[in-house]
Amino acid sequence: MELKGVLEGLLFVSGDEGLSLEEIKKLLDIDDDELKEIILSLQNDYRSIERGIKIEVLGSSLKLVTKKEHKEYYQKLFNNEQSETLSQSSLETLAIIAYNEPITRNQIDEIRGVNSSYVLRKLSLKGLVEEKGRSELPGKPILYGVTNQFLDYFGLQTIDDLPKLEIVDEEISETDLFTSKYVEQ
Repeated sequence: MELKGVLEGLLFVSGDEGLSLEEIKKLLDIDDDELKEIILSLQNDYRSIERGIKIEVLGSSLKLVTKKEHKEYYQKLFNNEQSETLSQSSLETLAIIAYNEPITRNQIDEIRGVNSSYVLRKLSLKGLVEEKGRSELPGKPILYGVTNQFLDYFGLQTIDDLPKLEIVDEEISETDLFTSKYVEQ
C-alpha cells in the first residue's frame, strides 16, 4: 500500500483541523523517519506550479492548504454574484456568532450539529465575521465575532439592536423536535 496516498487522503478528510504528527504515526503505524520521508515526498509533489494545494506543518499538525499565489481566484469564488445572498447555513451561523460572540468554531459546530468550517471561511471572506482573539481552551482555538460590515448588512447600529431571545424550555421532547427553544421577544 502506498502510504503517501493514504496520508494525502487522511489529510483531505481531516479538513481544516489537519492531523497531529503523533496521530499520523499511529494511524499509519510508522516511525518518525518514515513520516518525515513521506511528508517530504508529498511536499515535493505539491511544489509543482500545476498544483493548487500544498502540505504544511503548522505547529505539531500537518494540513492540506491552498497556495497563497492563487488567492485572487479563491476570492472570486466567494465574491461572485450568486454568492451575494446568504444561504440558510450562513444565516444560521451568523445568528449563532452574533448572539454568542466571541465563540469558537467547535462551539458553533456543537450548536449547529454540523461542521461549519466552510461557512466560516465564506463569511470571513465576505467580511461578516472576523477573528476576535484566541480562547483559553486547549489548543487556543480562534474566537469569532461579527464585524461592522455585518451590522451594516443587517441595518443594525450595534450588536445590542439584535432581537432579544429567551430560552423558553430547556428540555425538548420528541414531539417538539421542530420547535425552537428560542423565541423572539
